[in-house]
Amino acid sequence: MDLDFVSAHAERPATALTRRDVARALLAVPSGVALVALPDLRRAMMAVGNPLSATFWDTARSTLSAIEAGTATVGDVQRWLEASGSEPILLTPSYFVWPEEDERGPVAEEMHARFVAFLEQRVEAGEIDPDALAEGNPAARAAYEELQERWLNTALPDGRVPSLVVSDEQDEELFAAWDEEESYALAELRRIVAELPKRPELPEPELRNAAARLREMLVFPGYPGNVLRACAGFEGGLMPEDDRELWLAVVAGIAGPISDLDEDLEAEENHEELSHEEAVLAALCAIHHADWLAAVAALARLGPGVLASPERIARLIAESEDITVDMDDPDDIETTETLFTHVTGLWSYLGIVDEDEVLTPLGWWGLPEALERAWSPED
Repeated sequence: MDLDFVSAHAERPATALTRRDVARALLAVPSGVALVALPDLRRAMMAVGNPLSATFWDTARSTLSAIEAGTATVGDVQRWLEASGSEPILLTPSYFVWPEEDERGPVAEEMHARFVAFLEQRVEAGEIDPDALAEGNPAARAAYEELQERWLNTALPDGRVPSLVVSDEQDEELFAAWDEEESYALAELRRIVAELPKRPELPEPELRNAAARLREMLVFPGYPGNVLRACAGFEGGLMPEDDRELWLAVVAGIAGPISDLDEDLEAEENHEELSHEEAVLAALCAIHHADWLAAVAALARLGPGVLASPERIARLIAESEDITVDMDDPDDIETTETLFTHVTGLWSYLGIVDEDEVLTPLGWWGLPEALERAWSPED
């Protein structure tokens, strides 16, 4: 590692290198290599008239030594990098977080580059004191955070607010990835169902009874009605008159909740910890498409009478050949079991499993139908 390496890494001439450029280059190689190269690099920077400061080189040596010794935390290293004066802080006071460097979209790349250039200008103008930051001066750190917060939440000349457009881009990427995953899962579900040797007929008496019980639950406050309403998006009070449509909408909602809990219930809860209803919805939202696919595919193949307890479902998912998720870790299986404890609890109210957690004919017929509905694009 030498000055040419640092210049190439930063894509700048040596005379224009900043503390951030040098720090990032030092962190890009093994800490032992960086430590050996540090004295020569410092002399080379002085030779080109860009000496930086004694504080920078001292903190570079101490940070790299801590990394080499295995005593430095990720936070320690990040804090040192931020002390360069032109590194965007990892977490702002308003909880804005930049995407990882290899995960930034075009907008995040542009805003990050703009921000670094802005901070470099502030360092050059003397508004940011990197030495004070490196020495842990609380006032300097507070001013640094406030400056970054202000830039992120102030509109640029073109009207864009950096923090908002970066967050919007992340949301779009997340939704696109979610839609892609859901589309793939739907195609796999349809393939698996088409290959089944037999598909059940709709058990109409069981559906009528289940729908009648469901209508009674949905009109009363509290669990499970409030959770089932949120799952199906029935918070406005309108519900399908047709039993089949009503039941499938609720079962589909368990695999993909549409709305949150009633606002009046949320207002009454102590938000220092999740209520039971909030915990149930959080668990439903945490289940991956692959887990739903594996569970429903296995139950559809096995048919009514099979045990559908959370423990059994977790094991079916772990042993599934329909998905490629690795669940050899017992902790993963235990987590899946915990999540599906909330699912089977709701299924019992809907007649999908009986009191012994055994799959019913209604559940055998309805689970694939409901899962397809949950994953099908809206018209």
